[in-house]
Amino acid sequence: MIRNFKDFWTGLIYMFFGTSAVIIARDYGMGTALRMGPAYFPTVLGSLLVVIGVIAVVRSFLQSGSPVGGFTVKGMVLVVTSTLAFGLLVKGAGLVVALPVLVISSGYASQRFRWGTALGLAAGLTLFCVLVFLKGLGVPLPIWGSWFGG
Repeated sequence: MIRNFKDFWTGLIYMFFGTSAVIIARDYGMGTALRMGPAYFPTVLGSLLVVIGVIAVVRSFLQSGSPVGGFTVKGMVLVVTSTLAFGLLVKGAGLVVALPVLVISSGYASQRFRWGTALGLAAGLTLFCVLVFLKGLGVPLPIWGSWFGG
């Protein structure tokens, strides 16, 4: 009956996390679109995730897709390790070091990993994050960490 298991499981995951965000945010003040309370963003984002999840699940019954790939320990270890490395590096080394480490090492988990693509993606994503999050939004993370005199 399910024709696309990737869409089916992806939709269920989206619906789970979206519903969880809405449930967690229900005890906070909502506010309005102009004066957002602490529940506004998680409720809106969670609701969008639920809608996307429902669309993916419905689509899984209508369109055929490729089968879900096998579980690889290498991929899981690389992605989890690179995420932990980012968390450990970001304060001491800064975002300019930690983010490329995250992108390259987690990208290495893919069978289609290419150094040129990974380096370009790491450089572009780092530049984007520095400009948007650190400079534009003022997120308090160091560009260069204390290890490099930042």
